Amino acid sequence: MPTVQTNDIETYYERRGEGPPVVFVHAAVLDHAQWTAQMDALGDEYTTVAYDVRGHGRTGGSAVDPYSFDLLASDLDALVTALDLDRPVVCGLSMGGCIAQVYAATYSERLSGLVLADTFGPELFDRREWLQRSAALRATVPPVRLVGYERVEKLLVWLHERLSGEGVSGDYENVERLRADGPKMETDEFAKVIRAVAAFHETAVDFSAITVPTLVLYGEREPAFVRRHATKFGSAIPSASVREVPGAGHASNLDAPEFFTDALREFLARVAPPEAGTVDDEHEEA
Repeated sequence: MPTVQTNDIETYYERRGEGPPVVFVHAAVLDHAQWTAQMDALGDEYTTVAYDVRGHGRTGGSAVDPYSFDLLASDLDALVTALDLDRPVVCGLSMGGCIAQVYAATYSERLSGLVLADTFGPELFDRREWLQRSAALRATVPPVRLVGYERVEKLLVWLHERLSGEGVSGDYENVERLRADGPKMETDEFAKVIRAVAAFHETAVDFSAITVPTLVLYGEREPAFVRRHATKFGSAIPSASVREVPGAGHASNLDAPEFFTDALREFLARVAPPEAGTVDDEHEEA
C-alpha cells in the first residue's frame, strides 16, 4: 500500500502513468477513488496522482484538532515534495478545490496550472449561503454521531433537491457506489472535516497570488452560490477561464466524466503538454 509521510501522518496515494504530473484532490467524505475515470483516461500521457486527504480513506485520521485548510494545503505540499513532482497541475473538487486554491495562493511558483471544480472561495455572499455552507454543515455533526453520516447526507441531498432544484446534487448513486467500496470514515474525523469546511470563510486566500493558468469548472445544476463563486474565480484569478459542465450537479467529474476529462485534457495540453514531461518509470498502484 503506497504511503508517504506528510507532516504528522502517513498519506495513502495512487500513482499511474508517465509524463507531466497531475495531482487530484477529492471532495469531503470521499477518497482518491473519486478520480479513477480521470486517472485512467489521462495515464497515457500524464503522471496522475490521487491521494486520500487527512481524515479520509486509507490515510485515516490524526490527533490534530481542529483541522484547517492551511493544514490540508500543507499536507498537499508535503505530498508533492515527497513524491518529487515537478510543478504539477493540481485539480481539486468541492472541498478539494478549497484545498487547491489555498495551496495555489501559497505555493503558486510550484505549480504549472490549477483546476477548481464545483467549489467555492472563502467569501460568503449572503445569509442564504451562510446557512448552506456554515450553519447547516455544523448542524449535521450531532445527528451523525447518533445515526451515521450516510443517513444524514441522504437527508441533506433530499433537502437540497427541493430547495435548490432537481439535479443539484448530481447522480448521488455514483457517490454511494464509491462510499460502498472504500473505508468507512470515523465519526470524529467527519466532525473535524465538516467543521473545517464550515469555517472556510475564516481562511485568507489571496486570489491575485495565483499566477498560474487556472481552469474553473462548475456543473450546470450547481447550487446558485457555487455558480457565483465560479464567476468570482474568473474575475479574481488573473489567468482563469470558466466552463460550465452540461447536465452536471455538484460532482461534475462523476456526473459528466467524458466532458470533464476532455475539458481537463484540453487545459493540460496548453499548460503542461506531454512532450514537456520527464518520463518516470516508477508505476505504483494499490
